Amino acid sequence: MTKKVDISSKRLIGIAPSRWVEWVTEITNITVEEIISSDFQWVSREGDVLLSVSSQEYGEFLVLNEMQLRYNTEMPRRMRAYAALAEEKYKKPVYPVLINILQPSTPTEIVNCYES
Repeated sequence: MTKKVDISSKRLIGIAPSRWVEWVTEITNITVEEIISSDFQWVSREGDVLLSVSSQEYGEFLVLNEMQLRYNTEMPRRMRAYAALAEEKYKKPVYPVLINILQPSTPTEIVNCYES
């Protein structure tokens, strides 16, 4: 079942996708080419918003957006898996963005990058 935050994130991004992508990537002069469906054969990610974008500096790539109320320790693994599926299907690099709306209720180490 889709959570309210998932629907709200899609609406928020859908209002001004170019401004959203400029804000989360800190890349100016970026163009949103398409808001892509989040369905991949057997995997459907209702809360994710996948955008195909381009810039003169970085070329074409995808921006994977996920909003959640609080940090979940499984989220980095889930986003890496989803980013890999998106990269394989669309043949473009993926820039993942995770926004946690609320602070964790207990002290939690939040992963802020992943390199492979």
